[in-house]
Amino acid sequence: MVITVKTLKILAIAILFFFGVTGTASSQTANQVVTIVVANITVISVSSGSLTLTINTATPGNPPSDAVDSATSYSVTTNGSAIKITASLGSAYASGISLALNLGAPSGATSAGSTVLTTTAQDLVTGISSLNESTLGITYTASATTAATPNGGGAAQTVTLTITS
Repeated sequence: MVITVKTLKILAIAILFFFGVTGTASSQTANQVVTIVVANITVISVSSGSLTLTINTATPGNPPSDAVDSATSYSVTTNGSAIKITASLGSAYASGISLALNLGAPSGATSAGSTVLTTTAQDLVTGISSLNESTLGITYTASATTAATPNGGGAAQTVTLTITS
C-alpha cells in the first residue's frame, strides 16, 4: 500500500477535525446576586372571635359570682425584641360590670396577671423576644356588683389585643 502526500494531508485534516470537535468541552457560568430581606414580623391571633360570659349566681350576703372563661387561646410570632401585648376595651361596660383578662406568657416573657380592662391600653405581657408560640392561655373574668342592672341579652364590647414594641 502506497501512501501519498495527498492521503497524508487528508488523514491529518481528519485527525485534527476529530480531536478538535470531540476534544475538551467548554463550560459557561452565570452569577446572580440574591438579596434576602427579613422584615420585622410581629403578629398575634386569637382562637375565637367571640364568647359570652353569664353572671347568674350569688351566695347570699355576697356580690354576684364571677363568670370565668378559659376556653380561648392566642398565638404569637415575632422576630423582634422587647415586644409587649397590650389590651383595651372599645367602650366601657355599664356601671357595676367589669372584665378582667389574664394572658399566659410565652417563653421568656412576663404576664401581668389578671388585669381589669379599660378603654386605655394596658400592658398584659412584656419581655417577648424572637419566638413563635401557639395555644397560649387566655382567661376572661366578668364581674358585677349588685349595682349592675340585668341587661337581657348582654352588653358586648370589643377587646383589642395589640402586639407592639
